[in-house]
This record gives sequence, structure tokens and C-alpha cells, in this order.
Amino acid sequence: MAEIVLTKENFETEVKNSDIPVLVDFWATWCGPCKMIAPIIGEIADEFDGKIKVCKVDVDEQPELASAFKIASIPTLVVIKNGEVKDMAVGYRQKDDIIKMLEI
Repeated sequence: MAEIVLTKENFETEVKNSDIPVLVDFWATWCGPCKMIAPIIGEIADEFDGKIKVCKVDVDEQPELASAFKIASIPTLVVIKNGEVKDMAVGYRQKDDIIKMLEI
């Protein structure tokens, strides 16, 4: 499954009401570490298709969502299950570390 671009309009449908865990990647186009982690996030989206949902939030385009999650640094990865934040990591992470976050 392709990564889903989150907006304040589709957040409730895609994240809050999701019946599978959601990995949300808060990023920006100008962020070097965000560019480094993007291919890893894409691989996870493909490998775990149907088991998790992978969403991306451009913090410059969606400041309300970034503010709601108190995002101070990017990239920030957030794992949400049943509408609740289960894990959060700030900064670049290796693929194995991200997968461990998803084992909730």
C-alpha cells in the first residue's frame, strides 16, 4: 500500500478510525534526515501492507496536526493503535528500530 498523505480533513478517517496500527511520519521537504528515512518508510509500507497503515504529514503543510502531536523536531515517527499513541521516536532511525516500534 502506498503511503497516505495525512491532512486535518482525513486524519480521523485514516488514523483515529483505523482498524490496524498506523505509523505516522512527520517530515518536511527541507529536512535532510527526513529525506534519509523516507525510503525506509516506503519499504515498511510495502512490506507490512495490510498489517499497518503508513501515513505522512508534511509539517509545513499541516501545522495543525504537527501542533496536535507537539512535534518539535523532525523526523518524528508516531505509532497509533486504536486511536491512541503507543510509541514515538524523534530523529533518524534504522529500519529494524522502526519495525520494533510497530510490534505493539
